[in-house]
Amino acid sequence: MTDTKLFRFKVNADVNELQRVQGFVEECMQGIDCSSKTMMQINVAVEEIFVNIAHYAYSGEIGKAVIEAEITDDPKAVTITFIDSGVMYNPLAKPDPDVTLSAKERQIGGLGIFMTKKFMDELSYEYRDGQNVFAMKKNL
Repeated sequence: MTDTKLFRFKVNADVNELQRVQGFVEECMQGIDCSSKTMMQINVAVEEIFVNIAHYAYSGEIGKAVIEAEITDDPKAVTITFIDSGVMYNPLAKPDPDVTLSAKERQIGGLGIFMTKKFMDELSYEYRDGQNVFAMKKNL
């Protein structure tokens, strides 16, 4: 039987809340065998997605964001879901940057979601009931 734990955290979509969001995710993962490299990758991905919501979802206003962390033990994984009621935006639709170009030649933007795609094992996005729902899964 698979053991699943679900945690939920509601916060202002404000970059000043990033530390609290990352702390929530780390707290959810306490007691789980997770390498420091994997935790760093999860933290980078959490930062990227949350900061994008804080900067762009509410057009300069501060709205709300809900972060859910689902921990499963068979298979051992964490799925982190971000839910906001801001402007509809699918970060997965953005083409990957050409990382063969120098930083000066490359267009601005897209590197954070590119890194998130590389660090996480599964990503999904849907616009449901007036909300952006972005989920990312990391196999542990």
